[in-house]
This record gives sequence, C-alpha cells and structure tokens, in this order.
Amino acid sequence: MSGLINYISCGALWLGLGAKLPDLVRHRDPFLRALSAALALGSLCFLLGAPPTVGVINRLSGIPNLAAPLTYAVITTYSASSMVLIVYWRGGPAVRRTARCWMTGYAVVVVALAVLFALGDAPRERRTDFDTYYSTTPYTAEMIVLYLVAHLIAVVATATATLRWARDVHGWLRAGLLTMAVGTVLGTGYSIAKLVAVAGHWCGQTWSPLVTQVAPAAAGLGALLFVTGTLIPLAGPRLTTWLLTWRAYVRLRPLEDELDEMLTRRHLRVPRPSLLSPTTLLVWRQTSIQNALGHLDAYALFDHNLYEQTHTAALLNAPDAETARAAAWAATISAAVRVERSGRRVSTPAGSDGRMLPRSPEPAALVHISDVLAASGSAQAARPRRAAHDVGYQ
Repeated sequence: MSGLINYISCGALWLGLGAKLPDLVRHRDPFLRALSAALALGSLCFLLGAPPTVGVINRLSGIPNLAAPLTYAVITTYSASSMVLIVYWRGGPAVRRTARCWMTGYAVVVVALAVLFALGDAPRERRTDFDTYYSTTPYTAEMIVLYLVAHLIAVVATATATLRWARDVHGWLRAGLLTMAVGTVLGTGYSIAKLVAVAGHWCGQTWSPLVTQVAPAAAGLGALLFVTGTLIPLAGPRLTTWLLTWRAYVRLRPLEDELDEMLTRRHLRVPRPSLLSPTTLLVWRQTSIQNALGHLDAYALFDHNLYEQTHTAALLNAPDAETARAAAWAATISAAVRVERSGRRVSTPAGSDGRMLPRSPEPAALVHISDVLAASGSAQAARPRRAAHDVGYQ
C-alpha cells in the first residue's frame, strides 16, 4: 500500500492530461498550455513523492535524500502553475504580467530550495517523514518551511481567485470552478498538516501521521477534484447535448409507433445505423418518420379540414400555439395513417393543386407531435415486433 495514494492521484491527473492533449496539439492556446502544465506537474508531484519512487531516485543519484528537494521544487512549480492556469482561464488586461510575476516569484523559490538543500546536511535517508525528521536541521529546516509556505500561499490565492470568479458566472463553468475551489481548499490540507507536524516537532511532539497519512490524502483528493473541475466546463456542454439528443430520440418513439405499420409495409424505414450513438439514432428515427410523412403528403392524405378544426379547438385549451399545432398535426397524421391503411383515396401522386396541406410538419415539431400522441394514447404501445426491434436502444 506504500505510495498507493500517490500513484492513484498521479494516474487521475494523467487521465485529465490525456483528455486535453488532442486540443493542445490542435490549438496553441496559453490556457491549454497552462492547464497541461498544471496537470503534468501535479502528476509528477505525486509520482516523485511516492516512497518507492523516492527510494529509486536516492539510490540512482547516490545522494541519500535528493528526492526531497526535487519533489519540493515540482510542488512549488505546480503551485504557481495552478494560479497561472486561473489567470489565463479568466483572462483580462494584465494576464501576461500577472502570470509572469507568479512564475518569476516561484522560480526564485525553486532556486532557493536548491541552495538551502546544498547548504544543509541530510545524510540519513527518510522516505516518508523527511519533513519532520529534518525540521530542526539548519538550512534543511528552512527549505522545508519555505516550500510549505510557498505551497500554502499559492493554493490559498488560487482558491480565492476561483471562488471570486465563480460568483460572476453560471452553468457548467460555475460548477467547474466551485469543484476546483473545493479541491484547492483540500489541497491546503497538505501544507497545513505538514506545517503543524513540523511545529509539533519543534515543540518536542511527534505527529508523524500528519505527514505520512493526512497530507498525502488531502493532496490526492484535492488533485482529483481539481482535475474534475477543469474538465466539467469542457465535458458538461457535450453531456448536455448527448442527453438532449437521447431524450429527443426517446420522445419520438410514439410517433414512429403510429407510423410503424406503414413504414414496414411500404419499406420506408431507413436501415438501422451501425454506430449506435444518440445522434445517429435520432437522425435514423427522424429520417424514417419524415419518409412516412412524405409518403402521406405525396398522396394528399392529410385532411386540411381536420387540421383546421383540431387546431381551432386546441387553441382554446393549449398553453401555447406550438402545442395547438402539434395537437392538430397528431390528429391529422393519425387520420391519414388510417386512410392509407384502408386503401381509400389512394391514387397516383398528387401535384401541388392536390395537396390538402401546404407541407409536412417541420423536423423540430416532430417531438411535440409525438408528445401529444403519447399523452392521448393514440400510438400503439409496445407492439410485439417493435419490442424486439427496440430492445437496448431506448
């Protein structure tokens, strides 16, 4: 279990990075570069901080605790990159200057960490409790406090900026920013837990679990929420479109059921697509319905008088004109299907003078017509042959 939390957190960040790599390749956007840098550096923090990785680095380098300053430097860089990410994401007149200030300031901190480690003395390898074990060693103690304070300042600034921005936006962006803010606040638990443990060691107390258990857990959960927050505004609209498309597909079922017998008998149904995505399924169902309506229209089977009478009656009770038109079309289509089935009034395709209605309903109106059919019970529910036909797709 040693280092498991680190590796899981590292994997989560790499998943987020992998999701954004295609966009990074296609677009040279400072925000995408900042996001990719934050995800890459965050994953590297957890990878380098895992005890097994610490042992490998120390052994290969021949320096007992070289992994410590390396990890601290990456954590410091990641802290700055998180704030730079928010700066570029929000934009504004001073984006480049603000980002440059953060990067320059934390570059100085990284150099100071390297200098303090070189001046200090840490001969005994400590893979999990380096912070507390060397918290009283000259120069090494200053290095530890410096990186923890730098991390705490950056995450507090990031959380504050994220929450302020979240108050001014709505929708998926707001949800993503709030999730990122929660993750960043949890991330403060990493530096706070370690600072408390270091202070306890100065006072003669041993609070190693804060360093070995609480800090990694806070950092891991915070990173997971941070990654989730960055992806929510990007994936949310796509998810909304997916759900709306699927909902429209399902809502069209009653109208297709009403036309099913004619679609089968007249061979008007389009072959089912091999790619069963909501979009392709919706287009497939819409096309089949339009084929059937086009057939009814071509043979002048839509009764204009019935449409007008139903529309006039529906206007008295319908909440809006769109619902009234849908009710009129539902009644007219049902009647036309019955006439077509009986074989009455079917002749050679009529010209424009023979059309009883000017045109078939628009594609956008089909869902509302189907809703009326579903509410009135006009459409047949679950015909045996259709039950098998639609299994797994609705």
